[in-house]
Amino acid sequence: MVVTTDIGNVQDIHPKNKQEVGRRLGLAARAIAHGEELVHSGPLFKSVAFKDGKAIVSFDHVGGGLMAKGDALTHFQVAGADGKFVDAEASIEGDRIVVHSDMVPKPQAVRFGFSDVAEPNLFNKEGLPASPFRTDGE
Repeated sequence: MVVTTDIGNVQDIHPKNKQEVGRRLGLAARAIAHGEELVHSGPLFKSVAFKDGKAIVSFDHVGGGLMAKGDALTHFQVAGADGKFVDAEASIEGDRIVVHSDMVPKPQAVRFGFSDVAEPNLFNKEGLPASPFRTDGE
């Protein structure tokens, strides 16, 4: 499977850009089935730590580093003990994303791209999009 959140259409599940879908599937096949050493996936959630009112999210498949397509990262949310998610600010710090919201002083969960109409903009520098995730196991 490959992530297509950046080339899909929120009104239609079938991406019109079939060439890019095929390119991404080809990268995955080359790496997984043929053992080529290349970046074949966008960032995948690895772990989260909570400290000083912030969530620090780590990823696998960061490739040459993380980047936002656009001015600021989008579609990150945090929740506290009540489990109610609110929109949050997120920033890239090295190979991690730091997420916080003034509305949630003690975050306990993070989610990213967790909406049917989300068009998140977190990528690795190879241009592959991050996969949506949530950390609370729901």
